[in-house]
Amino acid sequence: MMKRLLAALSVLAALQLPLSAREPSEEALKQFIEQEYETYLADLFDHFHRNPELSLVEFQTAARMARELRSVGFDVTEGVGGTGIVALLPNGDGPTVMMRADMDGLPVEEKSGLDNASKATQVDPITGNTVPVMHACGHDVHITSLVGTARYMSTHRDRWSGTLMLIVQPAEERIMGARAMRRDRLWERFGTPDFALAFHVAARDPSGKINVTEGSPYAGSDTVDIVVHGIGAHGASPHRGKDPIVLASQIVLALQTLVSRELPPRDPGVVTVGSFHAGTKHNIISDRAHLQLTVRSTSPETRKTLLDGIERIAVNLGRAAGLPEDKLPEVTVSEESVPPTLNTADLARRLRDAWVDAIGKEAVIDEPSKGMGAEDFPVFTVNPDIPAVYWSVGGTPEEAFAAEQEGGPAVPSHHSPLFKIEPKPAVTRGVHSTVVALMELMGKA
Repeated sequence: MMKRLLAALSVLAALQLPLSAREPSEEALKQFIEQEYETYLADLFDHFHRNPELSLVEFQTAARMARELRSVGFDVTEGVGGTGIVALLPNGDGPTVMMRADMDGLPVEEKSGLDNASKATQVDPITGNTVPVMHACGHDVHITSLVGTARYMSTHRDRWSGTLMLIVQPAEERIMGARAMRRDRLWERFGTPDFALAFHVAARDPSGKINVTEGSPYAGSDTVDIVVHGIGAHGASPHRGKDPIVLASQIVLALQTLVSRELPPRDPGVVTVGSFHAGTKHNIISDRAHLQLTVRSTSPETRKTLLDGIERIAVNLGRAAGLPEDKLPEVTVSEESVPPTLNTADLARRLRDAWVDAIGKEAVIDEPSKGMGAEDFPVFTVNPDIPAVYWSVGGTPEEAFAAEQEGGPAVPSHHSPLFKIEPKPAVTRGVHSTVVALMELMGKA
């Protein structure tokens, strides 16, 4: 108790010092973040972890974030694109830099065994079902770190100039929140930032490591539907109809050639048919089949190759089957789609150098993801194109990886009911890396 009280008094004293009297050293920044975590951010993280909310209904989380940001001097607008928040802190001439944190949880029952494991339930606004809710992807780290960043930047305005724009985004897990905020005239209302930043806590990276790449940290994701029309008939008289199941099966097999034969071997891509629905009874040839696909890519060129190829294969196999032009397969790309997340190379190098200088070379890595997970962050950064960097911060202790290598329990993945991260190094490094990036872009010499 005494330790926490002394730390709190130390932070309070720092906040009351004249701006010019505050030591702007890197050591002072580390000490500030450490004290903030012990006296404030640890409890805030605990609150968010215990009280997750689903996409589109993050009402309490948004309200708490609005209070936190207003309390340190930000001009806060709520209800942007639903439950989204935009918080502005103007501080003289200079660039406008946007930092985004997503806030939604997932319909997962937490089985992490942690003392603060979520027991929350909520009505899913999409299905209407009551479901368990968990922060199974670390968004509680993101919003807690955003508050820590806001508290530092607001009390150290002598060190930077420009406008800091903090965005608290809803519904990232449903790939809907960024688009909803853009449709709510985000940039028209609040101004287009000169730079856009975001980070994600990463279970597969060691605690506190900053992972930044000049390429694509997250893949693009396209949700594609193919409706295959046929001509219904009796199962004993296939010659009287056009079997959509046979045609759809040919389409499924032909789609496998897109990645294996149309992409360069070193260019990643995924075309997965996750659902195939057709028919109602053993002896009836249906007149319709429905394929549902997920398509992943890491560049605009690859994305175009895959999407164009899917339509070409589906439509022309329909022609090969003898379907009339008005019965050819229909290919639809859903709005639940996002382009690849692409870091601006020179900006990524600039921030990497800043992190190495400020935090140390051993803390910064460049390890491209081996998966093809997607993000809706690029919806903020395209049309208009905004220089952007998306990095990750490690959240799993080194000992957990060592135990896994020796045959112990596997490190849980994101979206797992067992998912857990080490809060303190994840949150503090999230704040530290963000502040260093902001100071690189907005700091005074």
